[in-house]
Amino acid sequence: MEYRRLGKSGLPISEFSLGSWLTFGKQIGDTTAEDLMKTAYDAGVNFFDNAEIYARGESEKVMGSILKKMQWERDSYIVSSKVFFGVKGLKDSKPTQKGLHRKHIFEACHQALKRLQVEYLDLYFCHRPDKNTPIEETVWAMNQLIQQGKILYWGTSEWSAQEIMEAHMVARQYNLIGPTMEQPQYNMLHRYKVEVEFSQIYKTVGLGTTIWSPLASGVLTGKYNNGMPKDTRLNMEGLEWLKDAALREENLRKVKELTGIAADLGITMAQMALLWCLKNPNVSTVILGASKVAQLEENLAALNHKDKITDEVLNKIEEVLGNKPEMPAF
Repeated sequence: MEYRRLGKSGLPISEFSLGSWLTFGKQIGDTTAEDLMKTAYDAGVNFFDNAEIYARGESEKVMGSILKKMQWERDSYIVSSKVFFGVKGLKDSKPTQKGLHRKHIFEACHQALKRLQVEYLDLYFCHRPDKNTPIEETVWAMNQLIQQGKILYWGTSEWSAQEIMEAHMVARQYNLIGPTMEQPQYNMLHRYKVEVEFSQIYKTVGLGTTIWSPLASGVLTGKYNNGMPKDTRLNMEGLEWLKDAALREENLRKVKELTGIAADLGITMAQMALLWCLKNPNVSTVILGASKVAQLEENLAALNHKDKITDEVLNKIEEVLGNKPEMPAF
């Protein structure tokens, strides 16, 4: 395992990290979750990603119990939470239980600390932009949490470049700490935001990226090449928006061609897709999602094949994907 800096910060973060969306507290049992975290930690993973909305708080409870049981040194790992949707989700939450206003940011942070059984969060993300709250209020609230020692770094998730820059402008105006990182979706089929929209931010204020869905919800493993498996996360309730976009005919055609390139390299399609993400120097860490230990081990093993992703291979991949990242369909 190698480590990169999180944007312009000095924080070293493992190239691969482990996420809990759709799995912890929902798709898998607690024992499996424990095995996954131990496997990841033993392999050098030091970042574990979570959010208040994941399994309506249960994901953080499961992760917190594991962290307490493992008794890893607190200064040896990074743990995150995200605020916006509320534990109950936007539809079921009362007005003060969601959003990025100061009240919810503070209370969601305290609730996450309790569920995760830690004294502070290393990373705290604004899970989505909040059109109903001035960015000034959000930046002030995050800065106050840092001053209180409740969080170390704050960032955003699925914010636009304009919104991120507005947050930095507010921070500069009031001598506050701006967002350090963004958590965008990034993979071979979803490239525009990371490669085009954020291109200037890396050069100006700096931006760490903790990317989610590097395998396009499993599409880039090749498992959908010959139809829809029954036991797949894309069939889970509430993911219709992701399923319809990811399984477009054009995407499946590309994946079939890419699978051939991976086979020629002697690696799996999933491993090639993960290594492709790491080739982008603006990627701080690639968040892995897994429901089985064997699946996680296969993904982690991709690090043994970095030398196979040469410029020649990247050019072949680019020919399949198309030379110009397009605006996302979702």
